[in-house]
Amino acid sequence: MSDPWEWDEGTWRGLVEQVRAGRSLLPDRWPNGARCAVALSFDSDHETNELRDGATSIARLGWGEYGSRRGIPRIRKVLDRFGAKASFFVPAVSALLHPEEQRSLANDGHEIGLHGWIHERNTQVPAQAERNLMLRAADTLEQIAGVRPVGMRTPSWDYSGATLKIAREMGLLYDSSLFSDDDPYEILDHGEETGIVELPVEWIRDDAVYFMMNRFGAQRPYTPPTDVLDIFRREFDGAREEGGLFLLTMHPHITGYRSRIFILEELLDHITATGDCWIATHADIARYCAEQAGLKGPR
Repeated sequence: MSDPWEWDEGTWRGLVEQVRAGRSLLPDRWPNGARCAVALSFDSDHETNELRDGATSIARLGWGEYGSRRGIPRIRKVLDRFGAKASFFVPAVSALLHPEEQRSLANDGHEIGLHGWIHERNTQVPAQAERNLMLRAADTLEQIAGVRPVGMRTPSWDYSGATLKIAREMGLLYDSSLFSDDDPYEILDHGEETGIVELPVEWIRDDAVYFMMNRFGAQRPYTPPTDVLDIFRREFDGAREEGGLFLLTMHPHITGYRSRIFILEELLDHITATGDCWIATHADIARYCAEQAGLKGPR
């Protein structure tokens, strides 16, 4: 391909139009008169952060194990205290390594969503391989958790040119990997309505960007946990003021530490103190938005 400044309009417009935001699916009202919807999500990457790169560090594999061994129990304790249901996006390999975790979460009413096979980067996988991995991952999560996933979050929020087509083929209700809005919208595929609900994400509402550590790389934690709580609280306050969606992404191997779990606890204290917010799984929120907008499902 030529240099970008030499592209004709068909080239740059074609790239932009591959996956776009369609009509807003923000409902006129949330259930029971709630001021906003709150979607808490936990990406249970566990050991796959190391495995997906073909890396073999025993220490970093142990860091992933910490997410299941200590992070998940602490997170569940906080969620149980507030009676909050959340969505856990789980690579299939994580589910195979920790099957009881997924079964227990599903039995407690939490959602288990697609998060790739081994946390692979979609843009580095051939299209047919990506399709096979997504189908295998859905089958694996269904076998382990007892419920077939209805939504996905791509690993590292990485979208290839084939990702949306695979999601449409699978008949998924929603995706939660894209960035075009604060509130739910319908995804367009080259301008075509898909019937798939997007619950958009954002790096500033993700714990990883503030706390990631890599001894042999450039990543170092740089934000105090109290500042992260302040950012998340302000994002929630803005969503509530606008009557929109507050969607938060956290990781058990990052937030699950003794000095950080208070972020989730104090945030839920703040949210529930309002008395007028709907805390629900991604699937429940996506389903409600689709019903209110009259979407007939993926197509």
